[in-house]
Amino acid sequence: MGWNSWDSYGATINEGDFKANAGWFAEHLRPYGWQYVTVDMEWFVSNPVPEGNGKASTYSFDTYGRYIPALNRFPSSANGAGFKALADYVHSLGLKFGIHILRGVPKSAVEKKLPIEGSPYTADSAADPADTCPWNPDNYGTNPAHPAAQAYYDSIARLYAQWTVDLIKVDCISSRPYKGDDIRMLRLALNKTGRSIALSLSPGAAPLDKTAEMRKYAEQWRISDDIWDLWHSDVAYPQGLGDQFPRAAEWAALVQAGHWPDADMLPIGYLGPAPGWGQARQTRLTHDEQRTLLTLWCIFRSPLMIGANLTVMDPWTTSLLTNREVLAVDQASADNRQLFATGKVVVWMARPEGGRGYYLAVFNLDEAEQKVEYGWKDLGLAESSYSLRDLWEHKDLGSSPALSLSLAPHGAALFRVAAGPPH
Repeated sequence: MGWNSWDSYGATINEGDFKANAGWFAEHLRPYGWQYVTVDMEWFVSNPVPEGNGKASTYSFDTYGRYIPALNRFPSSANGAGFKALADYVHSLGLKFGIHILRGVPKSAVEKKLPIEGSPYTADSAADPADTCPWNPDNYGTNPAHPAAQAYYDSIARLYAQWTVDLIKVDCISSRPYKGDDIRMLRLALNKTGRSIALSLSPGAAPLDKTAEMRKYAEQWRISDDIWDLWHSDVAYPQGLGDQFPRAAEWAALVQAGHWPDADMLPIGYLGPAPGWGQARQTRLTHDEQRTLLTLWCIFRSPLMIGANLTVMDPWTTSLLTNREVLAVDQASADNRQLFATGKVVVWMARPEGGRGYYLAVFNLDEAEQKVEYGWKDLGLAESSYSLRDLWEHKDLGSSPALSLSLAPHGAALFRVAAGPPH
């Protein structure tokens, strides 16, 4: 559970804005279990563009060809401090600090044949110039057959451990193309540091048949390309909320504690001043769609990474992120699964890790209001009468011989269901 700078700042986040968001996060979200704050892509570029991947980027390196924070954006990185001072600030708030990187070796380090710190190799030995990320010009891919590749990853892992980083989101590694050797080398490098550093893999869709390998090396991996504030998309990038339902259903049985399929960030609240996609705006998802987003992510047990500009947070968005009963579904449930999907209605169920009963989520995929009625046996439950608690509204609804409700367009409901009287 955390915050990532991409949805609101794209590649332009600076130290002042990051600290302001982290401060709000610590005060308002940390008490509800939220932990991580993450600087997203190209923090080492002094002239970034919001969408990243600029062709005229000016990069910041150390003498070993490792990216370091751009001084004009992160002044506390002066004199070789890197992100240590910013990480110290984050840790002083009781939070954990994350950064985004791209797989591979910086092109400039390769072309200059810079030495790899702590090794006899140079960067050109670590790289495969024929392997580049399809959508980002910063790095060459690695040559896993040469020990210099592992040595380079070891060198950056040591640097990040010195900065006391807690999470690394690695991009262009889990899809288009999937890079299993790089995932393995990065985990080995992180383990060598002796510091506990979570590994997050991006983008999606990560391949289902690589689940065992990803579980072995990573804490989370993306199941789709970037999700933004729209219901449906006909193109690969961006994707919409409604597009995520079949993917979540496909991955649900593969969720494992400590190793999480990731449904991507939560594009709610104010997305600005420089979002990674589109113009600055208040999220275009309706209130009902926003509840649907949180409901699906929680019943699926996805990591929750908020993308809003927290410095201009509104009460509605805050209420979505501080509902303890809803967050408990994400953080403490089991046997999460889609029961069925009719084309217009989707129903999920899970069990609370503690206590009796079930969690039940009902979704309306249609643009019109839907009346939903199911007998409990239709949902696989034997007893004739169940009590319902509406987790979004914190209301006990009494006992009922069936599930009967109306759902707004693209709306959702989330219940705690138990046999007998309300618990």
